[in-house]
Formats: sequence, C-alpha cells, structure tokens
Amino acid sequence: MLFDALVPSSALQLIGFADVDAFRPIESMEDARSIPLDVANFAAARAVVSLPACRIVVMRSFARILDTAYRMPGGMVILAMTDDLQANFRGVDLDARFFVALRGNDECHYVEPQTNHHAMIILSPILRDRGWFDRADDLRAHVANWPALLHARQLLLDILRTASVQPRLFETTEVAAHLQEGLLLALDDLFRIDPLSDRSTSVRSERSIKLVQQIDDYVAAYPTAPIYTADLASEFGVSIRTLGGAVSKVRGMSLHQYIRLKRLWATRARLLKGGGATVATCARAQGFHHLGEFAAAYRATFQEAPSDTLARGRQIRVSAG
Repeated sequence: MLFDALVPSSALQLIGFADVDAFRPIESMEDARSIPLDVANFAAARAVVSLPACRIVVMRSFARILDTAYRMPGGMVILAMTDDLQANFRGVDLDARFFVALRGNDECHYVEPQTNHHAMIILSPILRDRGWFDRADDLRAHVANWPALLHARQLLLDILRTASVQPRLFETTEVAAHLQEGLLLALDDLFRIDPLSDRSTSVRSERSIKLVQQIDDYVAAYPTAPIYTADLASEFGVSIRTLGGAVSKVRGMSLHQYIRLKRLWATRARLLKGGGATVATCARAQGFHHLGEFAAAYRATFQEAPSDTLARGRQIRVSAG
C-alpha cells in the first residue's frame, strides 16, 4: 500500500489516525468538517513533505461527507494517487481521471463513499503565475491528460520515498528546488487540458448552447422588435456577461453581431422568396429600420447588394416556373 513503504523522517511527517476523534484536531485546523460513513472501519493517514514554495500532503481518507472551506492564496491542486478513487464533488461523480484546482477561497462539499488516496499540492503565493487557474475563488474539477496525471502521481511518490529514506537531501536548497521544479513542470503538463474532454467545460458548454438556442427562439418569435441585451438577460434569468459569454463561446462573436447576422440571413431568405416584396419591406420585417446601414451590412456579409439578391430570387422563380 501507498503508506507501507514510508517511515517518518526529518523531511517527512507521517501520521496515522486510529479513530475519527484523533483526526478531528487536523480538521479543525483546516476548517473542515467530516461526517464518517463507516466508523467501524475508520483508518486515515497523512504524509506531508515541504518544498521551498509548496507543500505536499498525501492522504488516505475515509468514507465520509466532507464540508470544507479552502483558503489557498497561492493555489492548490488535488489529484488521485490510485486508480480506484470514488468521490462526489458538488453533485458530480469523480473518479481517478479527474483533478481539482483552486486559487483563492472557496467552500466545497464532497462525498467519499469509500477510502481514497489522494495528494494535495498547496502552492505558495510567491510562485509566479503559470497560467493554471482560470480565475480566483473558483474550485473546479477537470479531466486530466492521463499520461500527465500518471507522471505527476509517480513524481509525488518518488518525492515521498526520497523524503523518507534520504531526508538530508531536503536540507540542501538546490536539491529541494530541483525536486520542486520537476513537480511544477509535471503540473504544467497536467493543466494542458483538452477542453473537449473537460467535464467542467462540457457542463458550461451545455449551458451556453441552451442559452444560444433561447436567443434563436426569441429572435424568431420577435423578428421586427428591437432587441436589447439587458432585456434578453432578464428574459432568460442570467447576467448580461453570461449571455454574451455564451454567444461568444458557442458562436465566436458578440451577441450584437450574432443577432444582426441571424436577421441578415432571415432577410436574405425573404428576398430570395420574393412574392412581390421589396428590399425595404424585407428589411423592416427583420428589424432593420435604417436602410442605409442595412444595405452596408448586407453587402459586407453577402458580397452583393440586397437588390441583387431580390433580382436573383425572381430569376430563380421564373426559371422554376
């Protein structure tokens, strides 16, 4: 087992806890509260190693409900140390493929249905920002690149074993810094996340797609009405920033650009359909009331004047007839 080959040393703090009451003081210091789910089979342990600008805590946890408040000004990364991890993080089931990251403060709720082995890497604020964290005060679970996660896990094990059997190496600043740099480089690889496989990104994408569909439905339902961002956000119960971010994420443009583009295409469809319509009536039917601006936007988008489209539509109908 992970802890069996380790012995405490001047560089490795190793603590076992026979029951949850012995573990409570640790939780109190870390602003965490556990409800054990299997008191009879409780067994927890911690191994701690300090490097110049980070601290490694490897934990054998226990079946529990855990509420905790993280205060991590320099950042924190949590990853599985075995392949059988099972946990629920804010309603999302996690396994060993995931890692969790935070910079700043956040409260979190976990359920661990079984004993898990995981590592927590607590980073000092003195470390330079390596672009790992999207934003502060936002604890997120990510699907890791599996080879990168395995490499980081093995490196952590090597550091623990070295601290156990060769603690004097950690007294040498150069050696400790070298070990830390290797770990930081491993985390660099870990954070090279494929967004298509990232669960948190996937969840956000689904929400963005739903918002964009709501916008599409709204534009279709009110083709001639002026559309204001604040009104749309209020209609859908989201912030303006969320609404704009959804369109940018899914469509790659601003909300204003997207609505205008949709209305331009709807106008084009009307012009091609014809039926005695004029350019002006087709444009106004889609909310374009300033015909000069409409004509310029139309030409920029379709590389032809709206009157050309209207004429081509008539030719198509004549040919078809």
